[in-house]
Amino acid sequence: MATSGEPAYQPEAEVVELCRELIRIDTSNYGDEEGPGERIAAERVAGWLDEVGIESTLIESEPRRTSLVARWGDGPGEPLLIHGHLDVVPAAAGDWQVDPFAGEIVDGHLWGRGTVDMKDFDAMVLSVVRARAKAGALPNRPMVLCFTADEEAGGRKGAEYLIERHPDLIADCGVAIGEVGGFSTTVRGQRLYLIEAAEKGMAWLRLRASGRAGHGSMINHENAVTALAGAVARIGTHDWPVRLTPTMQVLLASVAELAGTTATPENAETLVEEFGDAARMLGAVLRNTVNPTMLEAGYKVNVIPTEAIAHVDGRFLPGYEDEFFDTLAQLCGPEIQIEPVSHQQPWSSPFEGDTVDAMTRSLLAHDPQARVAPYLMSGGTDAKHFRKLGMESYGFAPLRLPEELDFTALFHGVDERVPVDALEFGARVFDTFLDLA
Repeated sequence: MATSGEPAYQPEAEVVELCRELIRIDTSNYGDEEGPGERIAAERVAGWLDEVGIESTLIESEPRRTSLVARWGDGPGEPLLIHGHLDVVPAAAGDWQVDPFAGEIVDGHLWGRGTVDMKDFDAMVLSVVRARAKAGALPNRPMVLCFTADEEAGGRKGAEYLIERHPDLIADCGVAIGEVGGFSTTVRGQRLYLIEAAEKGMAWLRLRASGRAGHGSMINHENAVTALAGAVARIGTHDWPVRLTPTMQVLLASVAELAGTTATPENAETLVEEFGDAARMLGAVLRNTVNPTMLEAGYKVNVIPTEAIAHVDGRFLPGYEDEFFDTLAQLCGPEIQIEPVSHQQPWSSPFEGDTVDAMTRSLLAHDPQARVAPYLMSGGTDAKHFRKLGMESYGFAPLRLPEELDFTALFHGVDERVPVDALEFGARVFDTFLDLA
């Protein structure tokens, strides 16, 4: 099928309704044993694929914690993994303008938990695959479609379970395409699409201080709360140095060209400010970061406890893990024990080659005046697990967004929503991508 003309089907025909149906299936992931799980959503996806002749395999790591893998197409070449997760973070309905699980369309936007993270991409993939399957327009290479459980809690019960227990279903894929990339931002009037080509590593850590118990009215120089509070304050206020990774060097060079300057570590923060609201996310990938998030100590106001505990969320840049942990140890000091809760490696894929060329060309085919550049993501995705099987990974869920929309604030945010025309645009771009990949 030629990519220069209109396809004989409409890849975007179902994308909005599919996304609405997925939103209406509550798959809230609370990070523990609570929650509905992903089983109903996985069965719905399996049904949609079965309707167009694509057989699925459902895999449960625990009851209701369900992932799906399906193979589509039998052309030559190495299979391409296309992955999305089915779970979402919880939503407090009282904080929202609309019911977060109703899938309402208001003011040209589809509202609901998962419209951004990431049932929008799930719907794009399903809409395109179903349309092509009905029309007999198979992809040029085999595709492995993977919809996972538990990504919002680190993927242990989803992607990690798949690669450890069922690697035969996906291990022959050389490239993985997933979420949080291909969305547009606007810099100095120029639309710029950001493709995720790297992620920071994750270090969720428990800090433990031990001391001497005693009466709250007496002098005590071995107070665990005091020791911990000092460490937490030092960590929370530490000014980490700017470090430009190869991915961010490419992105900032693109912005510097628009601004008529050259990107350097010294002006990196100024260049990131050119992204407006998106600087909230991009500013976090210029350096390592640690945020204290939880504190626990004591059981009575007049009792000095023997122990105090804090949890911190650390994120480190590719190539700077040693610097991260060495600095953290210095900030904590010898009184504080540092215990790992979850440790995931960073990753970086080269912004070159056939897959990058296909993503870039597919975006420019539908938005010719735009620019395309890579970025480093501050959070984490299932790509961290698929990388363990040697796959290059990219985030490519294309969305053409209005300049005034504060898109990055909608990830895990209240009133999460996506423009309907952005969903339809994404389906068309992804369809073109499958022709070029």
